[in-house]
Amino acid sequence: MKPYEIRDISLAPSGAQKIEWVRHNMPLLNKLEEEFKVGRPFDGVKISLSIHLEAKTAYLALVLAAGGAQMAVTGSNVLSTQDDIAAALVEKGISVYAYHAATKEEYDRHIEMTLEQKPNIIIDDGGDLVGMLHTKRPDLAEEVWGGCEETTTGVIRLKAMERDGVLKFPMVAVNDAKCKHFFDNRYGTGQSVWDSIMRNTNLIVASKTVVVVGYGWCGRGIAMRASALGGSVIVTEVDPVKAIEAKMDGYRVMTMKEAAPLGDIFISATGCCKTITVEHMLTMKDRAILTNAGHFNCEVDMDGLEAAAVEKKETRANIMGYKLENGRWVNVIAEGRLVNIAAADGHPAEVMDMSFAVQALSALYVKEHHAELPKAVIDVSSEIDDVVARRRLEAWGITIDELTDEQKVYLNSWEL
Repeated sequence: MKPYEIRDISLAPSGAQKIEWVRHNMPLLNKLEEEFKVGRPFDGVKISLSIHLEAKTAYLALVLAAGGAQMAVTGSNVLSTQDDIAAALVEKGISVYAYHAATKEEYDRHIEMTLEQKPNIIIDDGGDLVGMLHTKRPDLAEEVWGGCEETTTGVIRLKAMERDGVLKFPMVAVNDAKCKHFFDNRYGTGQSVWDSIMRNTNLIVASKTVVVVGYGWCGRGIAMRASALGGSVIVTEVDPVKAIEAKMDGYRVMTMKEAAPLGDIFISATGCCKTITVEHMLTMKDRAILTNAGHFNCEVDMDGLEAAAVEKKETRANIMGYKLENGRWVNVIAEGRLVNIAAADGHPAEVMDMSFAVQALSALYVKEHHAELPKAVIDVSSEIDDVVARRRLEAWGITIDELTDEQKVYLNSWEL
């Protein structure tokens, strides 16, 4: 097994600087690192990890390694890997197989190389590690105890595998933990998506009409931040309950067919495919901006757009312009890939601190309980959520009330 396959080891100093910056802003992982160094709970455990490979993820890998884990790391998107981060991890003794702007073939090879250590635990983002273990390389799944999944998209894939009876090992739905999706999906996505759009376009949000496709936790965060920036928000949905929530939160709700001619900026955050099609694009304003905040680059129909465009050119770094048959242009950021990480730095460190604390503790849970877990999608234990939440409050210097014994009895009694 090759120790690493990266772009340029000489970039390590830049990556080390980035990792050091996030280390100072991730107090929950700081505390876990200290505990893991003492207890070494992952001694002899092989962990294969595929998450967007930037500074916060690198620190998670180092925390797990501090606990004794043998780490093999790759990225989960061909544009989100930062080559200096990959180099810094290699310098610190971590096996890394990833580089920025990899081809599909290279990306798949890196996924496979990350699995060749025959891991005991999988930490996945979007389901590509698990997918390869169940399709192309089932022989590498022999020693897998279980794993953790970071994203809504990945959990959707896992639940489909569970329904079909093909899931070979338990997977913890980290995305569904309260301390993940309430904060990472809502506040993290809300901020990082707009960070990316604003830095890549250098355009104002105030006065523009923003169309948010999907009103899950990610969509809520995106809409909330758009409104705070002065944008007029339209939400499109397929779920009637979520559509009611969007309406009651103060947004216009309509179909994408109705919204397409009105929007200036479009952001899809659904985990589904073709939420924005060429049919929609043909009715959009000239120079409308299209982005995707879902894991895979299929929410904006990029294949259809490539086929329909009569002209194509880069209109700004990270932005590709497509001229349609009606003479209008649409601008797509980051090839329709995950905009906040493919064309920016992803979620803020403090938000990912909570998500990655859930990841680390869930990996430990798999290690300690895998023999008794079913081959299914497993909820994060309430104890993990509670520990992470209390440690986040502690890091802020916040204390909260505790129930008295009398209150506990009252809340657990039916005789009032």
